[in-house]
Amino acid sequence: MTGPALGRIAFQGRPGAYSDLACRTAYPGWATVPCETFADAIAAVHDGRADLAMLACENNLAGRVPDIHALLPDAGLHIIGEHFQRVEHCLMGIPGATLEQARKVHTHPVALGQVRDLLRELHLTPVAQFDTAGAAEMVAKWGRVEDVAIASELAAELNGLTILRRNVEDAAHNTTRFYIAAREPLLLPDDGPVMTTLLFSVRNEPGALYKVLGGFATNGVNMTRLESYMLDGSFAATQFLLDVEGRPDRPSLRQALAELEFFSARFTILGVYPQSPFRRRAAVGVA
Repeated sequence: MTGPALGRIAFQGRPGAYSDLACRTAYPGWATVPCETFADAIAAVHDGRADLAMLACENNLAGRVPDIHALLPDAGLHIIGEHFQRVEHCLMGIPGATLEQARKVHTHPVALGQVRDLLRELHLTPVAQFDTAGAAEMVAKWGRVEDVAIASELAAELNGLTILRRNVEDAAHNTTRFYIAAREPLLLPDDGPVMTTLLFSVRNEPGALYKVLGGFATNGVNMTRLESYMLDGSFAATQFLLDVEGRPDRPSLRQALAELEFFSARFTILGVYPQSPFRRRAAVGVA
């Protein structure tokens, strides 16, 4: 991923979180701005404390990341890119600690669900914390050999912890996808594979969703993600987040969007951006 000359990029989480690692991987040399919530990361871009926001949107094991669908429509930002970050969990403790001394492991609940084999092997008591990097901070602060954390290698480095074992996740393909958001839309080159992300809601009538999605099929547009969300607590009003391949100014997607607009109550394009090279590598089975 390339971007403007060195800037600042905001993320949700503590220093050393996987979102922090994603920022540093996608934009080497940029300053990262940790934020307590996704809303804070978006606000950091709006008020100029950051040029971009790295927003986790889905994980191939844990599924979708909540809140993004609700925040992006009113955020006033544009998705200008995507980034796929491999999640490589490390078991870490204070300097001098050993695996034999470990008793309790601290990390985010999602991470706990991804390291069940390790928990059984080492007979560790799982303790859920608010995030992985925060767990590493607490273990460093406590200074107890019996308390260990599961987080990124970056979190271990930033908190002065020793990695006791690497790649402790059960699944080797654990990957999180991020949207990269900015104040202004991206000016795309004329060539290269492109993604378009949009939100739409359908009329509350029989066949409405079928008619909306049919336009993508008949125009040969590939959908890579479709998520549904209830609006305002109503069981009758549903909003959909959709990722498709292609750009709206080309005939196939332009026609599909015209059909979507006709059958939907409303829709908003959140961003048009280059596909990550990860998609092409994954398609041919290359990590």
